Amino acid sequence: MQLPARYDHVGSFLRPQYLLEARDKKAKGEIGAEALREVEDKAIAEIVKFQQDVGLKSITDGEFRRTYFHIDFLEQLGGVKTDIPVTVKKADGTEELAPPVIRVVDKVRHAKDIQRADFEYLKGQVAAGCTPKVTIPSPTMLHFRGGRAGISKTAYPELDPAFYDDVAQAYGDELRSLYDAGCRYVQMDDTNLAYLCDEKMREAARQRGDDPNELPHRYAGFINKVVAHKPEGMLLAMHLCRGNFKSTHAAAGNYEPVAEALLAEMNLDAFFLEYDDDRSGDFRPLRFLPKGKTVVLGLVTTKFGEMESKEDLKRRIDEAAKHAPLEQLALSPQCGFSSTVHGNNIAVEAQRQKLRLVIETAQEVWGS
Repeated sequence: MQLPARYDHVGSFLRPQYLLEARDKKAKGEIGAEALREVEDKAIAEIVKFQQDVGLKSITDGEFRRTYFHIDFLEQLGGVKTDIPVTVKKADGTEELAPPVIRVVDKVRHAKDIQRADFEYLKGQVAAGCTPKVTIPSPTMLHFRGGRAGISKTAYPELDPAFYDDVAQAYGDELRSLYDAGCRYVQMDDTNLAYLCDEKMREAARQRGDDPNELPHRYAGFINKVVAHKPEGMLLAMHLCRGNFKSTHAAAGNYEPVAEALLAEMNLDAFFLEYDDDRSGDFRPLRFLPKGKTVVLGLVTTKFGEMESKEDLKRRIDEAAKHAPLEQLALSPQCGFSSTVHGNNIAVEAQRQKLRLVIETAQEVWGS
């Protein structure tokens, strides 16, 4: 399986002001769901054209129908309840998003098609020669946020195998629904494995009763249960993120604690890894990458508008290629530009400049 190009992106874009205003009106009861969807349709058609004009080959809907990259999907699974995250102002004046409470209150099931209608609209906007991509949250979020305490003991007296099998079946049903609609490229967004690179987050896992050294391997088996349901011919990728709320991050740390479980054990096609600054560590963990899989290096930050130089990007690609074959690498921004509706502290035009930098650098390194 091959990515559509040596350059890619994670998926989300800054929402246009008119879309934010429409969402606010919907929240106040001034317009209905149908009226909001018409505004979303207009904004998505525009962001699709933007991506194609820039030169991208994988095209998303910018996550314009979502408030949060994860909750909007997870709360539509049967047996799952979520609470709205809380914005917390820290002592230094910056804001961070307190993790949402995600609870499994009953048997997890695929109660309905979640992304199919959204994908069908996206597919209708995408030009020939480009590939529409759907982004969904990783299933590990149903476990990591609350651990055993967040999962009903009535529904699941034992987690293994019933809980993991049910979630994998639900995800598999969603993947087949998307495949039947023509989708061939899905990306799962996962903060949990990246958080397990941070000692503070590892300690929090211990406090919940989990072993942070064992969890990555358990999650590899969990993801592989999902992959076992994947329709043949669908490319399934994973993006690792350490937090991306209003240009902040929630975790830091080298990939070493999760690298083997992630790269060598998960039967995925591609891995989008954040590598935009020192908090991600060095490239040595890439040594676990097996043949036939791709790592997309997130070397260009979406958190700030300052532009990276092509020379620095090429130098870092060369460094990465000392640990994994160059032909198994690709380039992207480190995350989306707006993982939540709030957006990062970056100008709209900077999105274009950052993406053009990614595309031009990739073409110069790997050829067009």
